[in-house]
Amino acid sequence: MGQAQSVTVVEDQSSPQTPSTTSGTDNSAQPSLDSLIAEAVAYGVEDENQSLEVTAQKALECPCIAHLRSGPCGTQFSEAFVCFLKSTAEEKGTDCVHPFVALQNCIKANPDAFSKDILEDDEVEKEEKPSQEYHIKPPLWSVEPKTRNR
Repeated sequence: MGQAQSVTVVEDQSSPQTPSTTSGTDNSAQPSLDSLIAEAVAYGVEDENQSLEVTAQKALECPCIAHLRSGPCGTQFSEAFVCFLKSTAEEKGTDCVHPFVALQNCIKANPDAFSKDILEDDEVEKEEKPSQEYHIKPPLWSVEPKTRNR
């Protein structure tokens, strides 16, 4: 329920900016995936009473995600995106595991399917979490003295 309200808020904020945002993305750095999805959702919501199917299909037609729909993983992206938009699960998208796994597998098989700017957020998180191995030494008082056998 709160997610539907969030979509309305996104729509209200994005609607006046949609033409300038779309034209500005060609000349500037690539927008984040989250901002592209928010723009596509706002593009798809014309009437609050329209069905999820209609909203999802209109959002998929947004020019802001046209580059994500084309290419080797376009079909997988479209299926995952539409499933996410139509999701009615309490935690949105949890009922879309299979389409997202298919998209992830496609991206692994085709690393150049999407621009690095779009995929960068996940890579940054991985870089921020280096795995370090720690060797923990117990305090001297907790170590039992070794006895010598003669």
